[in-house]
Amino acid sequence: MAWSSGLISSAGTTARRSLAGVCAAAISLALTFPVSAEGLPEALAKAYQTNPQLNAERARQRATDENVPAALSGYRPQIIASLGVGMQAVRNLLPDNTIQTATLKPWTIGVTVTQNLFNGFRTANSVRVAEFQVKSGREALRNVGQGVLLDAVTAYTNVLANQALVAAQKTNVDFLSQTLDITNKRLNAGDVTPTDTAQAEARLSRGRADLNAAEVNLAVSEATYAQVIGNPPSRLSPAAPVDRLLPRSREEAIALALQGNPAVLAASYDVDVATTTIKVAEGSLLPSVTLQGNASRSRDTDSTLGTKGTDQASILGQVSAPIYDGGLAAAETRQSKEIAAQSRLVLDQIRNQSRTAAVGAWVSNEGAKIAVSASEAEVRAAEIALKGVGREAQGGQRTTVDVLNSQQDLTLARARLIGAQRDRVIASYTLLSAIGRLDVKTLKLNTPDYLPDVHYHQVRDAWHGLRTPSGQ
Repeated sequence: MAWSSGLISSAGTTARRSLAGVCAAAISLALTFPVSAEGLPEALAKAYQTNPQLNAERARQRATDENVPAALSGYRPQIIASLGVGMQAVRNLLPDNTIQTATLKPWTIGVTVTQNLFNGFRTANSVRVAEFQVKSGREALRNVGQGVLLDAVTAYTNVLANQALVAAQKTNVDFLSQTLDITNKRLNAGDVTPTDTAQAEARLSRGRADLNAAEVNLAVSEATYAQVIGNPPSRLSPAAPVDRLLPRSREEAIALALQGNPAVLAASYDVDVATTTIKVAEGSLLPSVTLQGNASRSRDTDSTLGTKGTDQASILGQVSAPIYDGGLAAAETRQSKEIAAQSRLVLDQIRNQSRTAAVGAWVSNEGAKIAVSASEAEVRAAEIALKGVGREAQGGQRTTVDVLNSQQDLTLARARLIGAQRDRVIASYTLLSAIGRLDVKTLKLNTPDYLPDVHYHQVRDAWHGLRTPSGQ
């Protein structure tokens, strides 16, 4: 069966050129779109500012900061004012059997100041616990920030890749539609059989189904983009890997992960929290010393006898030493020791997980590079094969199904290249996250960095006030 050289050559060449142009523009992650398109750095900055999960974690950290002034309150005096007012009816039976009645209106006002002088170092150790909790919380916040930025990278590249896949599938459908039209004309001319037409129709139906699946995936990825970053713009600029920020070797990646991964640092601070909590529990077994000052005025107004009252003031130092509390302090101390042992084991576990994540991210990133090179080579070979099959079909050496199969191979190769380019970007950011450097400062994003220590210093030494630094 000979192909009509004028029709099929023109249609096939036009479709292949169109497909090549669309995919080259969509999947080449090193090119730059027009200024109106949103780039990955802008998307990451938007996610860093507006992502609800990250903002909720920041609010949690601000709440954790308040543990420090709460612990510091143990150093400060406690002042309590009291006021008592009442009415009292009195009825007395006198020796001469007469009854005397009176109505009393007593009232008392006073103030008590209590200052802790020593409580077994529990206040000092409680402050240390609170400070370690703040440091652990900051690392947890940094970990969530890294996760949000990595989610944003994934959402961005998924939208970008799915847009390219939709464009590639549309071009594929156009090619198959032209092939079916040409095959029908050749059928009417008696050059091919109905089998060729049925094969072309089947491939066109498959192409339309693939296009529909690509459009569905694009809609899903756009919804995920809106959840993580915000509503996606009409166009996205291609994204590039961050190879310049990555370690040079697997061993370096492991070392950086163990030193800088926020999950490891948070777990190490949790060990400090648990260890210091033991001292807090042991402090309840030590003596405590308090100083209490009291001043009060009381008056008792009698309707018949007039007013009488008492003014008094006192300063009292008190030393108390626990002898036996039923075993509560001992149980709390043993419990704290077990929790400290657990926290050390958790730290070892997280270190192992961090090491594994670093190795996995390193290997995935290196594998992604190879996958991109292999996919590019596959696309080039598939393009050459399609051109060759087209020429051979013109000479009668190939059938319609051969051309359709070659076109399908090229479309699948382009889809794999799109996926490989996407995975290449995600893998590089995943490795950056594994070593604890996926942050605003490292990426040099155009957005202010959230500094949790600003709020900490605003509230640390606050003696009073119900409003937060933000005015809530």
